[in-house]
Amino acid sequence: MFYAVESMSSDLYIDSQNYIGIEKSLENVGNGPYLAIEINKETFYIELKDKNYWSIGRGKDNVLVVPDNCISRNHAILQRTETGEFYLIDLGSRNGTFINGRRVSVPVTLRNGDSITFGKTQIEFYIPSLRNKVVTEKALLLSEKDAQTSSMLERRLMSVVVMDLRNFTALTRQTEEEKLSQMIGHWFRESGQIIRGSGSWVDKYIGDAVMAIWFHHSTKVAQREFLTILQAVYQIYSMTKTLTEEYSLPFELKVGAGMNTGYAMVGNTGSEDNPDFTAIGDTVNTAFRLESATKEVGIDLAIGETSYDYLKKIPLVQKRFQKYTVNLKGYEKAILTYGTTFEALPEVLVSETDSEED
Repeated sequence: MFYAVESMSSDLYIDSQNYIGIEKSLENVGNGPYLAIEINKETFYIELKDKNYWSIGRGKDNVLVVPDNCISRNHAILQRTETGEFYLIDLGSRNGTFINGRRVSVPVTLRNGDSITFGKTQIEFYIPSLRNKVVTEKALLLSEKDAQTSSMLERRLMSVVVMDLRNFTALTRQTEEEKLSQMIGHWFRESGQIIRGSGSWVDKYIGDAVMAIWFHHSTKVAQREFLTILQAVYQIYSMTKTLTEEYSLPFELKVGAGMNTGYAMVGNTGSEDNPDFTAIGDTVNTAFRLESATKEVGIDLAIGETSYDYLKKIPLVQKRFQKYTVNLKGYEKAILTYGTTFEALPEVLVSETDSEED
């Protein structure tokens, strides 16, 4: 049995006898995005229209109310951005949210035909405009750079950046769902635009973090490439600061960042119909671990030794970045990292510009 309501107005309601606002025939559903739900071997359809977010859970204050004892009272949010993308955001549910059989954190970009599981309830997401679109913005960008988009893996020199929202779980417990949905959608949308503007793309939305990759030439890497990355990191930090006041959040919204440079394998790790062009290897893993290390040592940005080697000749870098020895999860030996605060980055960026003009 499935119920879908908005507050207590019952805009959408369904049980074994009553069907209000729910379509029983796909022919009655428009050309826009919709959900398909199977109940008692019969499929029902809900058009995703007239809203930008849909809260999902067992509690009757949700837009989509699912009376399933295996889901949380406030389980997840489905968010539509201004660009028409849909994010599914798990709100720290007890039994988790699964997409195509894999448990996910928040947020995840939904694709046409994705199967979503909440507890014992299964829902399928469809967006007809993307039905035949299997090339993502990542693959498009890579093809423009004459990159291989086949299943072959290629070894490339790259810099990987991971940026993570701090205390997001606490925020989900202290913020109204509509406001939280709007804020997280804003953050991921703006972060993606900043990253794309710097010559990269958002490789992954993982939990409350984004991962981006910048490719370098294998024999010659300019310092300016690394300054471009740091500029993007600073812009995301600055954008994040504005959200606290804009959305009247209960505490200041903060981010942490990890950056690592090295060789990794890149290629299409997905299927032909669902490509996932990404990077794998120790360089990527270390970037995630460095971001986590910022919490341990009390800094905002941690970079690996190779990244620092490219940056250290820039004025003020050695003064503003401090050396730390950290123990990273999964690594037998402690490693060196160099860290700083976001507030110190403008000085580094300006000093590099001045030195070039001289």
